[in-house]
This record gives sequence, C-alpha cells and structure tokens, in this order.
Amino acid sequence: MTAAPNSSLRERKKRRTRQALIDTALELFTERGFGGVTLDELCEEVEVSKRTFFRTFTSKEDVAMAPDQDLWRAFLEELETVDPAGFPVVELGRDALLAALARMDDEGWAHRMLLSRRLAERTPSMGAHGLQFCEATTQEALAILHRRFGLGAPGDLRPRLAVDMLVAAFHGALASWVARVDEAAAGGVSGIEPPTIDDLADRLREAVAALPGGLALTVTPR
Repeated sequence: MTAAPNSSLRERKKRRTRQALIDTALELFTERGFGGVTLDELCEEVEVSKRTFFRTFTSKEDVAMAPDQDLWRAFLEELETVDPAGFPVVELGRDALLAALARMDDEGWAHRMLLSRRLAERTPSMGAHGLQFCEATTQEALAILHRRFGLGAPGDLRPRLAVDMLVAAFHGALASWVARVDEAAAGGVSGIEPPTIDDLADRLREAVAALPGGLALTVTPR
C-alpha cells in the first residue's frame, strides 16, 4: 500500500529535475551561447550528476529542444485518439496539434519555446538534431495513420505529403510567432505582451488555412 505514494514521489522528483535542467540550460545557453556552456557546467548548476542527465536527455541539443519535442510527443498521443470525423488528414493533424498545444498548460512553456527557437536559429547542431527528431516524429505519425485508418499503401505519397504540409504550416506559424516579439524588441516597442500559446494556436490555424492557396499559388511573367 505504500508503493504507490513512493512511486508518485519519485516521479514528481524526476519531473522537477527534468524541468530544472531545461530551464537552466535555456537560461545559460541564452546568456553565454550554446557552445559556451559545457555539460559539466550545466549539471553542476542544477546539482545533478551526468548520469542523472543522461537518464533524461541524450545531449545538450536534446535538452535545449525539449519544449518543441514535448509538444510533438503530445501531438502523437493526440493523433492516437483524435476523432477523424471525415476531415482531410491535414485538418485531422491540425486538431491533434491544437490539442497538444492546449496540453502545454505550464505557464512557462511559451517562454521556454521562444528561447529554444531563438537558440536553434543560430546553432547548427540544434538544427541537425531538430531534423532528425522531425523525421522520426513524421514516421511515427504515418505509422499511426496507417494503423488507425489504413492510410499509406505502398507508393501512396499522400499521407507523407499531408504530414509534411502540417509540419511546414507549424514551422511557419512558429516563425511568425517568434518574429512578433523580436520585431517589437528591435523597434523598442514597450508594453507588448509576450507570445502566448493561444497566439501560436491562432497562427497555426491561419497557416493551415493558407495551405490550399499556397499550393495553388502561380507566377506570371512580369
């Protein structure tokens, strides 16, 4: 009868340690640059061993990109249960991603996501790590679509293209979300509210809605 409370206590401690590593890493990387902070320094700051670090993360890139990765892991969980309701795959994915965003209810997630994206823009190794994670997530999403709905017969590129378009729409929404704060800071605008999860969700909806127009966009000789 005492095992469950002890287990719960251990899980809470693990979550607190994980969060402390993410928060401290993003703070130090932002202040000193990604390459200016060693793993030993990060662990010393949080007062954990490297063994503890590697129980949770695989690398500095992994901890720096945790806000983004947490969102997409939640997306995969939502995709397992989202109601298809006859929607196109891109809209199905949009709803799963919006539900995942709603789960990022920690008030600090938006700020951590902002710091992570700024770091990724100037850290090539984070970009490479992000590409690997994105491909792995895409493959998992395709496996779910195949298992739940029978999509993805050999030679059928449509599910892959649909997932790729959803990812592209999110990246576009995320870029404009980050740019809003950066532009305000560069222009010395005061009183601008920091980006919120609701802001990002709205931009995602707009980006997905713009996909048909983007595919139909044509050019004419000038």
